[in-house]
Amino acid sequence: MIPPKLKVGDEIRIIAPSRSISILSKELIQEATTKLEDLGLKVTFAKHVKKSDDFDSSSIKSRINDLHEAFKDKNVKAILTVIGGFNSNQLLSNIDYQLIKENPKIFCGYSDITALTNAIYHKTKLVTYSGPHFSSFGMKKGFEFTIKYFQKCFMQNAKIQLIPSKTWSDDAWYSNQKERKFIKNKGYWLINQGKAKGKIIGGNQCTLNLLQGTKFMPDLKNKILFIEDDYEAHVKTFDRDLQSLLHLPNAKYLRGIVIGRFQKQTQMTKDLLTKIIKTKVELNKIPVIANVDFGHTNPRITFPIGGECEIIASKKEIKTTLTKH
Repeated sequence: MIPPKLKVGDEIRIIAPSRSISILSKELIQEATTKLEDLGLKVTFAKHVKKSDDFDSSSIKSRINDLHEAFKDKNVKAILTVIGGFNSNQLLSNIDYQLIKENPKIFCGYSDITALTNAIYHKTKLVTYSGPHFSSFGMKKGFEFTIKYFQKCFMQNAKIQLIPSKTWSDDAWYSNQKERKFIKNKGYWLINQGKAKGKIIGGNQCTLNLLQGTKFMPDLKNKILFIEDDYEAHVKTFDRDLQSLLHLPNAKYLRGIVIGRFQKQTQMTKDLLTKIIKTKVELNKIPVIANVDFGHTNPRITFPIGGECEIIASKKEIKTTLTKH
């Protein structure tokens, strides 16, 4: 199920299934709200979005109530998460998946929200989305690319060809919006050549790995895996986490891998990533590209989990197209 696209006047609900909105400044919340309103959307906030405990989150009950209420409310056409964190997988056994299936709508977030987006897709077949959080919209500079792909995915029906951003950033923009550091983007990295078509699953790799061995993990068969990780995933942990995914049943039937841009602190390079990928015999015959605009750097695309894409990867051309979103 692909949820209906957004149109001007639609309501978008902000929920906090991981960390609370209370960690954000009033200025950032206002900036994010204004940006969404400028797209013609009506922004509303869940009842418990401001609640915060020792873990900068709130009770499972309050987070589940907000999630369910957002899906039940017929006026709400899309649901956007406040920010990531560490504990959204606490919700998985408490979600009413039938309720979600009967009320299909856009659900978007990234990082820790990967647990929810992939579990919801697996349990309901509703296409969900890895894309900017509500907090992401608080960025004042360098956000145009992110908004462009947000609109392409949620407000347009045409196929989306992924084009590398001209610049990117890995700075603490939320703490200093004036002094930003932007880096020239050298484009996508070709690791393995090939062509592939398939349904997308993935997002944040270490969060996706939390679903292994549970009833919430999507099947890897005939999928194109989109993965990224944050600064805590240095070269060696990224390697073993990827290997763990490749040990899953049906991993041998993966059709391709698309890897998001690494944060500078990981010290990952194209050469190191190539060495990692070349040790995986499971990947020898499928296309693998990297340094794509998603993950914990900015800007980022929005992509559909359960949607479909096509990859063409050669020395002459690297082309990734979202064909159903």
